[in-house]
Amino acid sequence: MPSFDVVSEVDLAEVDNAVQNVAREISVRYDFKNSKSSLEHKDGVLTVFADDDLKLKQMHEIIRGQLHKRGIEPGMLDEQTVEPAAGMSVRQKIVIKQGLEKELAKKIVKDIKSAKMKVQVAIQGEELRVTGKKRDDLQGAIQFIKDLGLDQPVQFKNFRD
Repeated sequence: MPSFDVVSEVDLAEVDNAVQNVAREISVRYDFKNSKSSLEHKDGVLTVFADDDLKLKQMHEIIRGQLHKRGIEPGMLDEQTVEPAAGMSVRQKIVIKQGLEKELAKKIVKDIKSAKMKVQVAIQGEELRVTGKKRDDLQGAIQFIKDLGLDQPVQFKNFRD
């Protein structure tokens, strides 16, 4: 029976590349001259250090731009609260979302079932498996999920006949 998986993943190697590009851009920008602003990536968490709130906002723009160039959508980022650091500087953690959360997965399953599509949906850990009798049904399910307008970007993998 044809099937596919609905996942929400980020390639962490691309995140590393984006972090290196951000560091390079900060080092050459005039408004960051003599600044101690930096960005670190460790285990799917970005830590932003900035001299003040203005530099933090500028770093967010740079980070989003570089991640977008690498194919990582802003919906994959979960920004935590801004914490004061040493002196007047600030620190903020940005968590990169990996996998579908239970509530989002349940919402997708409920919406597909309420649309009375001829597919079956099963939650498997942090992903969904969608199976159906015909390829057209699966393609209709993919389009339906895309049209839901979810906050978190999803990808469709392992499409099998």
